[in-house]
Amino acid sequence: MYRQYLLLFVVFLMLSGCSQPESENQQQSPAPQVDISKPIQAVITEWDEYTGRFGAVEEVEIRARVSGYLEQVKFKDGQTVNKGDVLFIIDQRLFQIALKSAESRYALAKKELERGNDLRKRNSISQEEVDRRLNELEIARAALDSAKLDIEFTEVKSPITGLVSRDLVNVGNLVNGSATNATLLTTVVSVNPIHFYFDASEGDLLKYMRLSQTDQRKSSRTTPNPVKIKLQDEDTYAHEGVMDFVDNRVNQSTGTIQGRAILDNSDGFILPGIFGRMRLLARENVSALLVPDAIIGTDQSRKFVYTVNDNNQVGRKFVKLGKLHTPELRVIVSGLEATDNIIVNGLMRVRPGMPTQPNEVNVSEQFSVK
Repeated sequence: MYRQYLLLFVVFLMLSGCSQPESENQQQSPAPQVDISKPIQAVITEWDEYTGRFGAVEEVEIRARVSGYLEQVKFKDGQTVNKGDVLFIIDQRLFQIALKSAESRYALAKKELERGNDLRKRNSISQEEVDRRLNELEIARAALDSAKLDIEFTEVKSPITGLVSRDLVNVGNLVNGSATNATLLTTVVSVNPIHFYFDASEGDLLKYMRLSQTDQRKSSRTTPNPVKIKLQDEDTYAHEGVMDFVDNRVNQSTGTIQGRAILDNSDGFILPGIFGRMRLLARENVSALLVPDAIIGTDQSRKFVYTVNDNNQVGRKFVKLGKLHTPELRVIVSGLEATDNIIVNGLMRVRPGMPTQPNEVNVSEQFSVK
């Protein structure tokens, strides 16, 4: 009997629960509030980005031009030197002796020629003898000039203004001045102005060529298109310069072509070999749609932005992205219209198809379009 009463009680509870209206069991969530805005319409300047390294405009290996023992080093390692400054002195004593001997031979040959000319006037010697003495004078003059050059070469001078490296050979060492095996003494690199070398893809090269054909952009071969460069520890592209060279062929192994910019480096802060990021002018006066980069979502390999339609329902538009125009704003190449309402705040609370409570804002007031 007890089990029958218990069973009836359970059935009663179940029927009582079923009698509650379904609407009372489900709490209706309010539509989420979101901020919406039209995309930013702007006329912008497009820049392409590349990485590369700085290189000296002039770079010289300082080598010995005569053989001898190194007698003096006339600079401090790493200092700035001027064109014509003496960097090394090679022992000059043997060359001074050779110069005096050459001067004596030249003086004697000159006197012999003068006597020969006087004798020839009196017809005492033949013209062939005069010619021989003239030839000896020319040989003596050449030997004298060579001896003077050797003395000059004992003072090793910098051919450019720039930064000198360390002395690679210390005082007291024998240096070789032969043309095929000359001793490397040091190097000098110029620092102002300075070059920046980078590699561009074949696709970029073709793009620039097409733009040049349609007069949308001048070729960097003929026009100093502007560039902006930043160093590894910099947030802004603070160093400005211009293009001054594009190579004459594409590297078949890498599919790239080398370009070069030149920029002022009057304070000598940038050294050859430093890494940098460069922006190169691509196009000017381009009409573009911009959206905050932070609102762009990813669905596998596709990019999208959330929108709100006239019924305040959430939609999703897949877009093709362009380059970052600023650190916060991204160029939209296609997939979005200037009249679309994009969700710029409250993205975590929405899904496609759900209703919203939109609040219209002007996103262009929040970001600077440079």
